[in-house]
Amino acid sequence: MQPAIDISRDTLEKLKKCSQGTLTTQLFKRGFRQQFLVGLSPLNRDAGAFAGEAFTLRFIPSREDKDWSLEDLKVRGEDNLQWEAVEAIGEGQVMMIDSRNDPSAASAGNMLITRMMRKGVAAAVTDGAFRDGAEIGTMPFPAYCRLNTATTRPAYHRAIAMQEAIGCGGVAVYPGDIVVGDADGVTVIPRALAAEIAEDSYEQERRERFIFTKIDAGASLFGTYPAGPETLEEYKAWLAEGNDL
Repeated sequence: MQPAIDISRDTLEKLKKCSQGTLTTQLFKRGFRQQFLVGLSPLNRDAGAFAGEAFTLRFIPSREDKDWSLEDLKVRGEDNLQWEAVEAIGEGQVMMIDSRNDPSAASAGNMLITRMMRKGVAAAVTDGAFRDGAEIGTMPFPAYCRLNTATTRPAYHRAIAMQEAIGCGGVAVYPGDIVVGDADGVTVIPRALAAEIAEDSYEQERRERFIFTKIDAGASLFGTYPAGPETLEEYKAWLAEGNDL
């Protein structure tokens, strides 16, 4: 399976220091046009950046003869793949939920988010909605969704499969892909490219931090962004002085 490719802690730490714009630029250079989950936002913008491997969960539309009745709602966890997924996901992984871009009902609420947070899960992402958004928004945990809703999940969604390829926010996500997020949103990186994307993104981020100081000081875009020979020499001197991210 895909996770056979080792991802080092150094790779994840470098990815966490890189912006979504930098990551998507590096992916675009390698032929990937859209790996950013458009339209998803963090409930807590101050939760911090994260990077971890994808653990996938897929929903289909609920149907009256297959899903919980009102009586069944009293017995949580029975015949419930969503509960199984929350218990199966590992520390440092990212819960990626395919809700078919449908925010009609919640993909999860504060109880499941809290359980994942206490387990050391890196983040939770859905292309649908979460409920209890006000509470989740105060948690030190990255949770991304399209909207907040109060409607319970069984009204519109049934958890049908975990750890298989899904679509989330219009992006293909395979178990073990590397997911990176910050206050601007979430990007999915194919696992096989994660290490090289991390190295090149980190270098781009570091170089652009230097270039920003020049633009901010009044330098022209021409010869500065992208960096011309003179700017590159200045950048090398800046690095030699010990500057970094």
